[in-house]
Amino acid sequence: MSPEKVVIIGGGAAGLMAAEVLCETHEVHIYEKGKALGRKFLVAGKGGFNLTNAIYGEELYAKYQAPSFLQTALSGFDTKACRQWLAKLGIPTYTGTSGRIFPEKGMKPIQVLQKITDRLHQQNVQFHFQHEFVSFNENKQVVVQCRQQEITLSADYIVFALGGASWSVTGSDGTWTNAFNKTGIKTKPFQASNCGVNVAWPEEFKSAYAGSPLKNMQVSINDFSMKGEVLITEYGLEGNAIYPAVPEIREALKGKQTVYIQLDVKPQNTTDQLLDKLKGKNVQPKNYKYDFKLNALQLALLKLYTTKENYLSPELFCRQLKNIQIPITSLRPVEEAISTVGGIDTSEINPDFSLKADPKIYIVGEMLDWDAPTGGFLLQGCFATAYCAGKSIIAATKFTKL
Repeated sequence: MSPEKVVIIGGGAAGLMAAEVLCETHEVHIYEKGKALGRKFLVAGKGGFNLTNAIYGEELYAKYQAPSFLQTALSGFDTKACRQWLAKLGIPTYTGTSGRIFPEKGMKPIQVLQKITDRLHQQNVQFHFQHEFVSFNENKQVVVQCRQQEITLSADYIVFALGGASWSVTGSDGTWTNAFNKTGIKTKPFQASNCGVNVAWPEEFKSAYAGSPLKNMQVSINDFSMKGEVLITEYGLEGNAIYPAVPEIREALKGKQTVYIQLDVKPQNTTDQLLDKLKGKNVQPKNYKYDFKLNALQLALLKLYTTKENYLSPELFCRQLKNIQIPITSLRPVEEAISTVGGIDTSEINPDFSLKADPKIYIVGEMLDWDAPTGGFLLQGCFATAYCAGKSIIAATKFTKL
């Protein structure tokens, strides 16, 4: 009996993982609308190539919004399993100081991608480039377009791995939602995640400090708090302490025109410890820079967002060091975001990532409405959902053939 045929729509991280799982048991075809595989995978590698993270178990699940939806996948293919898979492909990894997992030093993203695709070529996975998904026909079959010609695909199973809506230059533009909506599959609008935030800086401040980092800061909003680096930009703020706060900021912006985040420039000190520095001293505002070891940017921020009364009072100023209220007007556009939320509503999906409306069709990766911070968790989520879908197809095939 010939192997059953699986068509994978999308040649990014999730699509490649689905092919990896299925290539030994099924006839696998990948349809990619671009001229090459893994374009977003390669672009992501330019900023520090986090393949996964060192944490696992409950700590890993807690990094994801919609954790109950993803937990089965994350437990079935966790960060340890991901590293083992990479090692088998000849991609040794190491753990960075923040727990992020990187390919060994000197190994470039293109080399990692090549290791993955070499494996698929060896297993006779067939690649079809410049084939773009455009619609479902009246029989709910998948239609792709190649060189202005529409082609209807036939397969035993379909795996969609079309990505979210950010970095459209890599092929992830989110336009596929139109075709799913027409078939009655519920989708949610895409929104930016892991992105910068807009702040209406005064021109003088912006011209002096855009491009300058604030290191060892703590960013807080509501119950969320994160230590890290914040970068002043022309439009506002970004950085590894800002990105994880975006879900909370995004939610807060739904009800208010302006939302405030709290910036603590001295997270290593308590308020009492800072107040102790005032004891027995005649602290003057002109000496704040030296008394509290502030750089020019920190001092400029404090001046910008501290009332005159609080600035002139050493005790009130001391308290302000741990509570600078920065007004956020909006998030940066989806196009600029590292990732997005939105896409296929999880209510449409079975636990194995097949569609409830058609269990022969699977949805994996960023097409689904889930969220996670940077640090290897986005790729891990893509890998895990695709792995789970692939294993489900194998199990279903075996059941069919009994």
